[in-house]
Amino acid sequence: MTRTEKDDLVFADEDTARPLEAGGEPWKILIADDEEEIHQVTKLALANFTLGDRPLRFLDAYSGREAVGAMVEHPDIALVLMDVVMETEDAGLAAVDAIRTRLGNRITRIVLRTGQPGQAPERDVVIRYDINDYKEKTELTAKKLFTLVYTSLTLYSDMVAARKTRDGLERIIGASSTIFRRRLPQRLGKGALNLLASILGIDQASGRFGAVIILNFDKARPEILAGAGRYDALDGKPANASGVSDAMTRIRDIRRDHTWALASRQFAARIDGPKEAQLGIYLDSDTTILPIDSHVLDIFCRNVSLALHSAQMNQELDRTQSELIVLLGEAIEKRSKETGNHVRRVGEYSRLLGRLHGLSDEEADTLLIAAALHDAGKIAIPDAILMKPGKLTADERRVMETHAQIGSDIFANHDMPVLQSAMTIAAQHHERWDGMGYPRKLKGEQIHLYGRITALADVFDALGSHRCYKKAWPLEDVLQAIREENGRHFEPALVNLFMENLPKFLEIRDRHPDPAPPP
Repeated sequence: MTRTEKDDLVFADEDTARPLEAGGEPWKILIADDEEEIHQVTKLALANFTLGDRPLRFLDAYSGREAVGAMVEHPDIALVLMDVVMETEDAGLAAVDAIRTRLGNRITRIVLRTGQPGQAPERDVVIRYDINDYKEKTELTAKKLFTLVYTSLTLYSDMVAARKTRDGLERIIGASSTIFRRRLPQRLGKGALNLLASILGIDQASGRFGAVIILNFDKARPEILAGAGRYDALDGKPANASGVSDAMTRIRDIRRDHTWALASRQFAARIDGPKEAQLGIYLDSDTTILPIDSHVLDIFCRNVSLALHSAQMNQELDRTQSELIVLLGEAIEKRSKETGNHVRRVGEYSRLLGRLHGLSDEEADTLLIAAALHDAGKIAIPDAILMKPGKLTADERRVMETHAQIGSDIFANHDMPVLQSAMTIAAQHHERWDGMGYPRKLKGEQIHLYGRITALADVFDALGSHRCYKKAWPLEDVLQAIREENGRHFEPALVNLFMENLPKFLEIRDRHPDPAPPP
């Protein structure tokens, strides 16, 4: 941070609405008059005018229609000096009406200038057309013109700042039903950073900013909860080795009696995180941050803190629920002497394939848990059939196949979304794309996407795993079997996604290996 930036720092208890911040773009002034001499005289009188170190930029219009066109092209015009009589006797008034009504612009300051005051009575015009001032051309001396422009630009700047404050509050309120209700802290954090960038007026599509949320920034091993912009790929990584030391310095530099600090191109905050963790937020931009009211940033920081506390609790509940369900699936598997990590891998494969297919994070997480219960119905299959080391007879096969409907029935009377999904998967994970599966011989997209995904995940893992009735197949044999069943057992689009992303599935397999099979 430069010396100037340190001098310009604004803290949480100070006024951060800086409508006249120095060094910004020129103030735009539109001169709308059909007399060229008026344009020249006005520009000459205001030639050396600056406000907040920002000069003036003049735009010219010689008719009411041109004035409206200029406002369409330049909606950030701060002041319009509008002649009443141009191409018609009321061209200026019609232009003002179009600006206020059709364009919906209530912020730009509009001053009527007329050489024929009786043509448009002042009181009627000001009330009817939302005029900010009404001047006869003869009374606008250079001195009075200076005063008029100064007061008009100051008011315009204040109104822009107020609108940005309102917009910032509206974005926070709107985000509360989406971003701040996300159940996982990492996703909530990333959404909060994107919201912060929006509040501060940063063009996120340009990628000219970086933002991070750092957990325990004042401890020995700080961790990046979420990143955005140039730090987007740093989620979950240790902060000390991720090139964000400058961010941690800025966060630590905030005085203990403040929540946040704002400079022209940087924002930093230190707030209470989940479980008494210190949580730091940092954002920097290659462009100037928009002036913003301090209340907006106070509300943002407070909401992030509360939302992360809630997300942390939800995450722990979800983790407990997920672990219990996976343990239930494993217990069912162990009845058939399959003591490995089959249900964990099938769940992970299913979530990954779901994300590759386009499911949301929430849907994919539901699929992860529900897919672990795909064989829940096996709990009702007799041991003699379930653990038979050899090939099943036709009658035994029919009994074994009932596990799909039994599993569906187990979850049928539960309204939890994850158990409803488990019901669907249990019933359909043995259906086939060509309609030759069981128990209902569903075909193609008659099979729920969750069932189609879990079918591929289950077969891939089962063929490559040791069972009481077979040895694990080599990987190439497994892949060849899947290729041969493409379009028959499995949906082609899912097989393509699986093959294109095979290393990601193998990484899951290697992360959850089975114990060595018995001799």
